[in-house]
Amino acid sequence: MQLTTVWFILIAVLWIGYFVLEGFDFGVGILTRVLARDETERRVLINTIGPVWDGNEVWVLVAGGATFAAFPEWYATLFSGFYLPLFLILISLIFRNVAFEYRGKRPEASWKAWWDRAIFFGSLLPAVLWGVAFGNIVRGVDIDADKEYVGTFFDLLNPYAVLGGLVTLSLFVTHGAVFVSLKTTGDIRVRARALAVKAGLAAALIAIAFLTWTYDQRDGAQHLGWFVALAALAAACLVGALLAIRAGREGWAFLGTAATIAFAVAGLFVSLFPNVMPSTLDTAYSLTTTNASSTHYTLKIMTWVAVIFTPIVLAYQTWSYIVFRRRIGVGNIPPAAAPSGPEPEAVTVGR
Repeated sequence: MQLTTVWFILIAVLWIGYFVLEGFDFGVGILTRVLARDETERRVLINTIGPVWDGNEVWVLVAGGATFAAFPEWYATLFSGFYLPLFLILISLIFRNVAFEYRGKRPEASWKAWWDRAIFFGSLLPAVLWGVAFGNIVRGVDIDADKEYVGTFFDLLNPYAVLGGLVTLSLFVTHGAVFVSLKTTGDIRVRARALAVKAGLAAALIAIAFLTWTYDQRDGAQHLGWFVALAALAAACLVGALLAIRAGREGWAFLGTAATIAFAVAGLFVSLFPNVMPSTLDTAYSLTTTNASSTHYTLKIMTWVAVIFTPIVLAYQTWSYIVFRRRIGVGNIPPAAAPSGPEPEAVTVGR
């Protein structure tokens, strides 16, 4: 297998890991305004992802860095052509991350309300925009002979890409609701399970429409059969997750939604290969794993680095999930701190 193919697969794996892990972070962030009924329940939701959200975001940094090093032409065209949506995602993530740290610094309700909005919109916008971005990558964009994007921002807001954004939004909300039901106790756990079923049914309908449209968009692609197989697996896992959550088996349900996202993203990458960004102007202008890649020597060095350090990162992150595996509920949330100091939210996360 060529190293260009190996790194295409590795980058796909990194994006899969990001969407699976950060997906429930986005879902929980959105649910802080939907599921939580009061300040205590909102703190419960935030504490479910408190020990892991920053580690989950590392995946997108590594995915971006790997794309830059392995496929610099892909990185250049993607990040210049999609500059505005990616900038909005970055700003949203910054505000959301700051909100997690600062909402408990002062006791005033108005102070927390502003940061709660930052958490909500900082989760909502990336959940939609990532789907829009990947929808455009799969559909193809206006790339000219110089391998540059020559379209506009509004060209990216086409119906297919917007539908992709609704798919990621609904899947992430479902994934987040399942995660909340897995990590909490009491009434909030019951309500999260009920919401997960409703969100999952909506996600299933939207995803079926999107995958059908994707099949039409990628008609004639080299690996369309594999795309169909992976899409079928994603659908089966989502159905299994909904059945599991209705039966109160939150662990199996979470594995089901995680597998749904993983198979769906894998299907999109398979439908692309060997392209990395198809051109709608001329297929000869498309970026592929061959014409967008770094030198063989660069890929060889990167491969050794990945072989050495990837298992270490995976082991560390797995250990963090094991350490903070216990459920929490409103009874585990201490009273808000006095005005002289921050609430103990950051100290008691996951305990």
